[in-house]
Amino acid sequence: MGFAKGSTHPTGFTLAKGAHTLEKLPDQLQKHLRLVFVGTAASRRSADTGHYYAHAGNRFWRTLHEVGITPRRYAPHEFPELLKLGIGFTDLCKLGAGMDHQALAFPVDVPAFREKMRRYRPKAVAFTSKKAASLFYGRPTKAITLGRQPPQDDFPIVFVLASPSGAASGYWSAH
Repeated sequence: MGFAKGSTHPTGFTLAKGAHTLEKLPDQLQKHLRLVFVGTAASRRSADTGHYYAHAGNRFWRTLHEVGITPRRYAPHEFPELLKLGIGFTDLCKLGAGMDHQALAFPVDVPAFREKMRRYRPKAVAFTSKKAASLFYGRPTKAITLGRQPPQDDFPIVFVLASPSGAASGYWSAH
């Protein structure tokens, strides 16, 4: 399900003129955010609802609250409210949706992502999976370590997080 320019997205906003007509989940960005979460691509559920990390099995929203990033547990449909907390969202693959093997049949545009981060200038970027970080760095997933990454010139601080996806739930804990 893609959304055309000028059409109303399920979140209630209208896509900007520069937005791609087939984006599965529009960016939630503004200048000087404190943190931008970066996924590989929208899940099918997120693409269908227009909400980031929307699948019931996804641990994203619960974990954000448990680790103290948000003052309360937000629901997926409330994601636009996080801009007020200095938190934004984007994905590396804007045209695909589903599990990585499905979504990545569509292009990943790392140069466009880098340009967005330089334009919006967040303090930090957090990849929400080693897969997303591997696409960004151009390295195999097994070569990616979790946590803070070495600094890059003219780029925000980068963190790599364990995937909050329900499919990855057996591989990590918030504690």
